[in-house]
Amino acid sequence: MEPGEILRAMKAALAGGGETALAAVEERLRDPFAVLIATVLSHRTRDEKTSEAAARLFEKFRTPQELADADEAEVAGLIRGVGFYRNKARAVIRIAKEINEKHGGKVPNSLEELMELPSVGRKTANCTLVYGFGLEAIPVDTHVHRIANRLGLVETESPEETERRLMEIFPRSAWKEVNDTFVMFGKRTCRPVGPRCPSCPLKGFCKYYRIGRGQSPKPKGRKSERRL
Repeated sequence: MEPGEILRAMKAALAGGGETALAAVEERLRDPFAVLIATVLSHRTRDEKTSEAAARLFEKFRTPQELADADEAEVAGLIRGVGFYRNKARAVIRIAKEINEKHGGKVPNSLEELMELPSVGRKTANCTLVYGFGLEAIPVDTHVHRIANRLGLVETESPEETERRLMEIFPRSAWKEVNDTFVMFGKRTCRPVGPRCPSCPLKGFCKYYRIGRGQSPKPKGRKSERRL
């Protein structure tokens, strides 16, 4: 199958489903800062918890200037429910302060500058570019990395390698669709445990299915987002 056919098959299988928590936040606020902070909150947290916590936080603190001056304990209380909420409260305040001090209160729109912010790794930076600024990038999380390797689109050991290969495989015009489509497909069909292979529209193409649904490729030496 061509890369475009793969995306179309995934989207057809997802038709009628909901959107990701990050998409919901971006739709509501249309703000790169909201997307950046919501992505940090989403680490090791279910979408619904991220969405609830982000909504509470942004109702009180909508700008880098407001969040930079916030009380850490108050922020922690607002985002309680996400994983490591106390560490994340400290992290998002630090991010806001650095945006104010180094970028004049504006979220930078380059991968390199975003990754210089505290607690911001490559996936978070790419999510901000795609969902906050509408720029072409491919954020790669565990879902994207797993599915790309299961299908046989790539044979990679780290999300960074997967990102580079997917940027070569998919046309630039499709980059913004890859993350959302793969993530939702990974949650509903190509799940980490108990993937729904018999009903998968890609089973005829999938390397994982052809070899008898053995162990999915596991990344070696994978680096996660920077520690909060």
